[in-house]
Amino acid sequence: MSQMTMDDLKRLLRQAAGDDEAVGVDEDITDTPFSDLGYDSLALLETTAHVKREFGVELDDEALATLTTPAEFLHAVNTSLATT
Repeated sequence: MSQMTMDDLKRLLRQAAGDDEAVGVDEDITDTPFSDLGYDSLALLETTAHVKREFGVELDDEALATLTTPAEFLHAVNTSLATT
């Protein structure tokens, strides 16, 4: 895959946190903080594990701590994909 899309991220967030825990993922969540969407650091760690398996991109804990919105998360993943 050449890029991760918002739909990909929404799907991986659902897989990581479960459909019942997903808040607002059917809406435009691009610039909504993960905390406002109901995703904690554990859900984001699990999401990064899914990203690594599916896209081959590994985000370290330090980088993950700075990513507060889906747009920032996508940018980090897609920047990494572009350099590989």
